Amino acid sequence: MPKLDATHIADRLRKRLAELQAGAEVAAKDIRALLTSQQTAAMEAAWTEQQTLRKTARARTDAERQAAGWKTKREIQIAAFQQAIADSNTNILADLQKMQDQAEIRQARIYFETLGKALDQDRTPEQAKSMANNALTRAGLARMDALENLVKKPN
Repeated sequence: MPKLDATHIADRLRKRLAELQAGAEVAAKDIRALLTSQQTAAMEAAWTEQQTLRKTARARTDAERQAAGWKTKREIQIAAFQQAIADSNTNILADLQKMQDQAEIRQARIYFETLGKALDQDRTPEQAKSMANNALTRAGLARMDALENLVKKPN
């Protein structure tokens, strides 16, 4: 299964947050898959802090619990997801730029590897370019000849 990218994670974070706020049960593996290790550690630290708070400050009513700062596990998870969504929103532009850079690197690698192999097989340069562009099409990437046509300016 492919690794989730930044756009997938943001959508899934929003979906899981809506489920948590609606009162639905969210599996621990779904939480671990979407949160970073730092976010997971912060969530676990907040829960540990709540457990020590519950041992030291006894509260009998909901008002006393709220005044003491008690939170449920669900409230801690909701806060962690809200923080993760805020983090993903601030980093989305950098993540998209990184994804674009990786795609361009992959495109260049596929093109030049195929071009080199075709030239080693004594193909003409035009045949080699055509084969390299076909490899890009098979990989689902933009063809280099299409990019060349965009760059050329009419006289």
